[in-house]
Amino acid sequence: MTVLREFWHKKHLYLFLIPTFTLLIIFSYYPPLFAIYNSFFQWNGFSARVFIGITNYVQLFQDARFVGSIGNLLILLGWSLAIGLSVPLIVAELIFNLKSSKASYFYRLMFILPMVVPGLVGTFLWRFILDPNVGLLNLILEAIGGPEWRQPWLGGTRTALISFMIMGFPWVGGTSVLIYLAGLQGISNEVIDAASIDGAVGMTRFLRIDLPLVMGQVKLMLILGVIGGLQAFTSQLVLTNGGPGYATMMPGLVMYQEAFQYNRIGYANAIGVITFLVILFFTFLNMKYVRSSAEYY
Repeated sequence: MTVLREFWHKKHLYLFLIPTFTLLIIFSYYPPLFAIYNSFFQWNGFSARVFIGITNYVQLFQDARFVGSIGNLLILLGWSLAIGLSVPLIVAELIFNLKSSKASYFYRLMFILPMVVPGLVGTFLWRFILDPNVGLLNLILEAIGGPEWRQPWLGGTRTALISFMIMGFPWVGGTSVLIYLAGLQGISNEVIDAASIDGAVGMTRFLRIDLPLVMGQVKLMLILGVIGGLQAFTSQLVLTNGGPGYATMMPGLVMYQEAFQYNRIGYANAIGVITFLVILFFTFLNMKYVRSSAEYY
């Protein structure tokens, strides 16, 4: 009764939560549940659904495009996580240790400015850089080693995936740098002073003090990196459409093609469900086994 009485006295406050929960259910919970439901049907989005059980899931792992895309995804995801977690952290550490506040502000600004450029613009810029005929990268290679150093890049089965690994050089995302830098700036001066007294400077301080105390930020970037990597396919769609062959095919691109080119909505939803489960699994592992900074105190 006490709970009901308290709820009644605060009923006006709960009324304000109704729109939030309504939108949350409509846009966050309903779509994945609807996708799970559709994944058990043969459906083109217009005609009546035909229940086929787990046939979509069975066909999924017999599909050469999807199976090949998993290997491509693992390669690109492993590369992007290794680079995306380490390089921005190193840059943030260098900025954090600058003595001049003006220099620190300047470098922060330099890394933030590229964020105003839409990602699609950057993708088209890299298409020009990787062009086999007039691309900047081939011009540089030819100047160094001659015409035989030229590569087809996006057009070659051996170089297409490497091209996507090159994209984004020098791999310093402004958001990642700012998140790491905020974590480093949150380290108390007392901890840094105590480390200096104990002789922990340079690499020793980074490994024993700074890195453990920004593990919360590393954890966040790991989750975001996995989610972003599993969902990414825009660059492949714009530059190669998964080719040559299936050399740059991604699971997200297979899902896009099945849904919007072949009108196999049920099959595309099955891919989405598998992607969701993989993201959920990696997020769980990360939350369970990667220690945050609070656990080091």
